[in-house]
Amino acid sequence: PPANAGRAPGPPDGGWGWVVVFGAFISIGFAYAFPKGLAIFFKEIQDFFGTSYSEIAWVSSIMLATTYGAGPISSILVNRYGSRPVVIFGGLLCGIGMVSAAFCTSILQLYICVGLITGFGLALNLQPSVIIIGKYFLKRRPIANGLAMAGSPVMLCTLAPLNQFLFDNFGWRGSFLILGAILLNCCVAGALFRPIGAATASVKTQATEEGKAAAKEEVTKDAMEMSSPMNVPMDTKMEEEGGKDCCEKINQYLDFSLFKHRGFLIYLIGNVLMFLGFFAPIVFLAPYAKHIGIDEYSAAFLLSILAIVDMIARPTTGIIANSKWVRPRIQYFFSFSIAFNGTCHLLCPLASGYTGLVIYSIFFGLAFGMVCAMLFETLMDLVGAARFTSAVGLVTIAECCTILLGPPIGGTLIDTFGDYKYMFIKCGAVMVLAGTFLFIMNYYNYRMLAKEEKERKAKEEDPKSVRTENEGRNNWNKETVQDGPELEPLREEREGLKKEVNGT
Repeated sequence: PPANAGRAPGPPDGGWGWVVVFGAFISIGFAYAFPKGLAIFFKEIQDFFGTSYSEIAWVSSIMLATTYGAGPISSILVNRYGSRPVVIFGGLLCGIGMVSAAFCTSILQLYICVGLITGFGLALNLQPSVIIIGKYFLKRRPIANGLAMAGSPVMLCTLAPLNQFLFDNFGWRGSFLILGAILLNCCVAGALFRPIGAATASVKTQATEEGKAAAKEEVTKDAMEMSSPMNVPMDTKMEEEGGKDCCEKINQYLDFSLFKHRGFLIYLIGNVLMFLGFFAPIVFLAPYAKHIGIDEYSAAFLLSILAIVDMIARPTTGIIANSKWVRPRIQYFFSFSIAFNGTCHLLCPLASGYTGLVIYSIFFGLAFGMVCAMLFETLMDLVGAARFTSAVGLVTIAECCTILLGPPIGGTLIDTFGDYKYMFIKCGAVMVLAGTFLFIMNYYNYRMLAKEEKERKAKEEDPKSVRTENEGRNNWNKETVQDGPELEPLREEREGLKKEVNGT
C-alpha cells in the first residue's frame, strides 16, 4: 500500500466543511443559548413553586455546569465513535429532558430533568461541534469558528421572544413540551457531521500499533521476571498490569500531560476565574428588568438586542482574529475582550431606566460575542489541533465548578441585599481580574517562548554543543560496552529474549 495509507487527509478548508459549519451553528446555538433563554420562565416558576432567587438560579447553573462538566465524557465518546452519532444521541437526550420537565411537580425534579438530562444532552452537542470544525478547517478556522459561534446569539435572539410567546399562550409546562420537540433539531444537525476521510481508520490503526507495542513490552517484562531469581506473585503482577492498562486507556482519550503545558495552565486558570461572573448577568438580565417595572415583552427584548449585537460581533471578531496583525498575538485580544466584558457589568448599575438597559445590552452583546468567538480558537492556538480534543475536555471539567457557583452566588447577593447592582459589580470585578491576569501571564508566556526559541536556534547553530552531545553519546556507548565480563551472560540472555519477541 502507499506510504500515506490510513492517514487522515488534511483539512479541506471548504466544500462540505461549510455544511458542517451550518450544523455546528445549530447545535452550538442550542447548547449556549438554551440555558439563557430559559430565564424568561424563571420569575413565573419561582412564584409557582415559592422559591428564592438563588434556588431558581440553580436550574441554569446545573444545566450549564453539566454542559461543561460532561466535556471529558463527550470528548471520549467523540474519539471512540465520531461526532455524528454523539450529537444525534445528545439531541434525543435534550428532547427527553425537556418533555419530562413539563410534568415536574417540584424544583428538585426540575434540577434533574432540565439541569442534568438536558444539560448532558447539550454537552454532547457542544464538544463534537467544536471538534469537527478543527478537522475540516485550518487556514480559515477562526472564520469558521466565528460563524459557528454566531449560532448562540441567533438562537438567543429567536428563543427570547418565542419563549415569552409560548408562555403567554401555553404556560410554562406547555412551553417545555414544545421546546423539547424543537431541541430534536439537534439530531438533524448531527446528521450533517460527515466523518472526514480516513481519520477514524488512522485512530484505530494507531491504537492497534500501541496495543502491539504494549504486548511486546509485557512479553519482555514477563520473560525477564521469569529469568530473575526472585519472582513477584502472579496476582500482584496482574493487578499492576491491569492498572497500567486502565491508565493507558484513559490517557489515550484525555492527554493529562497538558497539565505540564505552560500556556494551557494559564488559559485554564484565567477561564476558571472568568466563568465565575460570565453567565450570571445574562441569567438575571430579564428578571432585573421586570424587577424595576419594565413589562415582560420589553424585558425579553433586551435579550434579543444583546443577541443581535452578539450575532454581528462573533463573525466580525473571527475575521479580525484571522488577520495577520492579530492572529500571532491572539491571546492579548482575548484578554482585552474579557476585561471589556467585566467593565460593562461594573457600569450596569448606572443604568436606571429602560434606555440605559438597552445601551448596556448593546455593549454587553459586543463584549460577550468577542469572548465567545475566541474562546476555543485561543485554546487551539495554544495546544494545537492534535491535542485540542483532550484540552477541551479537561478545560470544561475544570470550568464547571465556577459555572455552577456563578448564578447562585449572584442570586444569594440579590436575596441578601434586595438589589441587583451587587451581583453586577461582583461579576464585573471578577472578569476584569481574569482579563488582567491573562494579559500579564500571556505576556510572560510569549517572552518565555521567544527565549526558548532563541536558545534552541543558538544550540543548533553552535557546533561545539553538537560535538559535546556526540562525545557524550560515544562515551556512554563505550561505558556500556565495557561493563565487565560478569554481565555478559545477562546481556546474551536479554538479546535472545529480544529476538524471540521480534520473531513473534
